[in-house]
Amino acid sequence: MADRFDKFTERARKVLQLAQEEAQRFNHNYIGTEHLLLGLVREGEGVAAKVLGNLGVELNKVRSAVEFIIGRGDRTVAGDIGLTPRAKKVIELSVDEARRLNHHYIGTEHLLLGLVREGEGIAAGVLESLGVSLDKVRSQVIYV
Repeated sequence: MADRFDKFTERARKVLQLAQEEAQRFNHNYIGTEHLLLGLVREGEGVAAKVLGNLGVELNKVRSAVEFIIGRGDRTVAGDIGLTPRAKKVIELSVDEARRLNHHYIGTEHLLLGLVREGEGIAAGVLESLGVSLDKVRSQVIYV
């Protein structure tokens, strides 16, 4: 990955890779906040996955919600695909969250906090539709 991801932990990089896989699974030619959320859930072992699991967020529920909200693309997408402006904002916010916590790395927890802080993307809507408040996510991240 590019140098801008050099402070990302291995798990956080894995989330970005999984987000791309999820976008391709839906035949989407972009990586949006919803794909980042799917990547966080699917990664399975990081702080974010634990927090989401504690809050009852399951991969199949998130996939169903994403499909319901935005559907699938018409064509198979191959190769690298880019982040939407909103997903880029989540990345920026995750870097800021790490800085606020005096962490010298960006982990899955920072990506989740960035996702929560952005608050307006598909991912935030999916979490709310699953009964997960953004405040609960923030307090759980700090707790875990």
